[in-house]
Amino acid sequence: MIDEAGAAIRAGALAVIPTDTVYGLACTPYRPEAVRSLGEVKGRAPDQPIALVAASLDRLFECVPELRGRPGVLAQALLPGPYTLVFPNAARRYPWLTGGRSDTIGVRVPDLSGPGKEVLDRVGAVAATSANFHGGADPRRLADVPEAIRAAAVAVVDGGDLPGTPSTVLDLTGAEPRVLREGAVPAAQALARVGAVLASE
Repeated sequence: MIDEAGAAIRAGALAVIPTDTVYGLACTPYRPEAVRSLGEVKGRAPDQPIALVAASLDRLFECVPELRGRPGVLAQALLPGPYTLVFPNAARRYPWLTGGRSDTIGVRVPDLSGPGKEVLDRVGAVAATSANFHGGADPRRLADVPEAIRAAAVAVVDGGDLPGTPSTVLDLTGAEPRVLREGAVPAAQALARVGAVLASE
């Protein structure tokens, strides 16, 4: 199913894949129509952002070259890991991912192994969100993914039981870092880690 998931994503279809936190609903980040379909299946409003999830830091910097400067220092300190980092998007890249704020973009490089890593390595990057309906429980097991979402996906990859807590979302666009969602990393720990990186610059 790994080959099928990679082929589906490259073709602009949806796939359910395991991540380092929860099961995700993924598609290619390069096609606006694929991202629109992902949002519709999940029940997300068009103005809600969707993360760009890269297989590696190098691939992330290829996707968003502007992150190679100061943002890259923070990215390298926190990723791979269970974070979604919101950075300035000066070039207004991937406007179909950024929701109502085209000047920012959320990115992830998960700390993966197993089938999730194999899929992501095959495609390089995906647009991904948790494989649940908006506001629903985070899917720790494949059985937790709603049947309608599994039915909408061309490929479904079983990665066994996952941690079940989504990534911690950090807004790094302002003078001070902000926690937008506390997840796998406690807010205080995440802010302390960012603070230590900034202090060492």
